[in-house]
Amino acid sequence: MAYNTIKLKKYSDVIEEHLAGGTIYPGMLLIQSAADTVVAHNDDAPVNCIPMFALEDELQGKGINDAYASGDQVQVWIPGRGDQVYALLEDGASVTPATFLESNGSGLLQAYTSGKAIAVALETLDLTGSSGGNLAQNEYLAPFGYARRIKVRII
Repeated sequence: MAYNTIKLKKYSDVIEEHLAGGTIYPGMLLIQSAADTVVAHNDDAPVNCIPMFALEDELQGKGINDAYASGDQVQVWIPGRGDQVYALLEDGASVTPATFLESNGSGLLQAYTSGKAIAVALETLDLTGSSGGNLAQNEYLAPFGYARRIKVRII
């Protein structure tokens, strides 16, 4: 099921604004840089991180498929344990409900390997077949050419 928002279920509503340090898509896992900007989470090492996700820029009338450009003010949600996020899964991944997820080092989530699990999948998503080519035609959505979004719960 496709949703039109990144915040699916919130028990807390911690939202901040930060300058984008590069192109950011709503649903990306973010990290605060030394330059006091937010960028796609670029550290997949087994370290602790604050789960921070880019929200859609609804204040400017934009949706979940509209990217923030470098220098834009990004609406950043810091979900708490139990909150549900419509996040982005890496290309080639295949997950089922209860699969633990971690950063893939580029702002997307991947199945847990050895990093730091931050979320658990709440639905099945298989992107293993030729860059999502196994998905039905109606599953092809901008900006990635196919549906990479997955419903996850923060742990």
